[in-house]
Amino acid sequence: MQTPKFTQAGQSFHGELKKRINDYFNRTGQSSTGNYKLWIKALFLLIAWVSVYIHAVFYTPSAVWAVFECVVLGGLTAAIGFNVMHDGAHGSFSKYKVVNKAAAVTLGFLGGSHFMWDVKHNMIHHAYTNIDGVDDDINAQPFLRMAPTQKKHFLYRYQHLYFWFLYCLLHAFWIFFSDFKKYFIKKVGDIPLKKMKPMDHAWFWIYKVVSYSLFIVLPICMVGFWDTITGFLILTFVAGFILSIVFQLAHTVEHTHFPMPDVVTSKMEDEWAIHQIKTTANFATRNPVISWLVGGLNFQVEHHLFPKISHIHYPAINKIVKQVCLEYNVGYIEYTRMHQAVASHVSFLKRMGRA
Repeated sequence: MQTPKFTQAGQSFHGELKKRINDYFNRTGQSSTGNYKLWIKALFLLIAWVSVYIHAVFYTPSAVWAVFECVVLGGLTAAIGFNVMHDGAHGSFSKYKVVNKAAAVTLGFLGGSHFMWDVKHNMIHHAYTNIDGVDDDINAQPFLRMAPTQKKHFLYRYQHLYFWFLYCLLHAFWIFFSDFKKYFIKKVGDIPLKKMKPMDHAWFWIYKVVSYSLFIVLPICMVGFWDTITGFLILTFVAGFILSIVFQLAHTVEHTHFPMPDVVTSKMEDEWAIHQIKTTANFATRNPVISWLVGGLNFQVEHHLFPKISHIHYPAINKIVKQVCLEYNVGYIEYTRMHQAVASHVSFLKRMGRA
């Protein structure tokens, strides 16, 4: 497939959105990047992760307490990814590049590669959301069918039942397999990987060694092999499931679209901003606890339209985006509660497996 091309609208919906969002920040005098609220949250999450890790590894708690701490570490791993790494990778954590870089590379300590994430997420997923054959986020074959244009297999008839377990494997699959696959075949799906500089290669391997040492080697030295394996599996299953479900609720639910480019011209039907709204959904935006924990990724529509704006501003710009959508007669997908979004995701998987 050639790279899809989006329609250029005369009276741009995206242009009006940007104008009103810029007016909002000019009127309020706020920076579009993070502020003290984000920095305090990031500091709290990082200190909490380090503190729980030190106690679990170096102070050998009882079995029950150790299991609890591994569950907490899994949740904190996902929370740091959502709140610190994600904003940093998009350049929205701070107005200073060095601070954004520091926030982004927390992914390296948690097992992933920031370089691979930048290509897969920032460059491909955000540009070509839900376009089968381009957006690697909806390519879960041969295990799951995540788009109506993908091939069907008999096993997929049960994917709405077994996906729960597969989602638990995401973190481990990511840090032990998918990063290396991208690195060695030099592709993200079918899209060529951008050229890696010598330091990109070096940091890829350095962070893998550091993260494996933190998660596997050091714990084995302190608490033993089987306790380490058990603890790591608990941590990675919890982190994997949380990461998976939050991102899947944003794009693979009953009401999101999976448009494809014209086979001859490679042009998409809509302009880029409208495409983002049609392929993206919000959930539980009135729940401050969920919003805090998932780094505003329940405001996924606003994030896809303005990825360089920090998630702490999403509740405010949400109202502006909805108003412009109303005026331009553009449908806006939102689930009031999280359980409604989960139910819609399960129904979507069931339909994809049997359609």
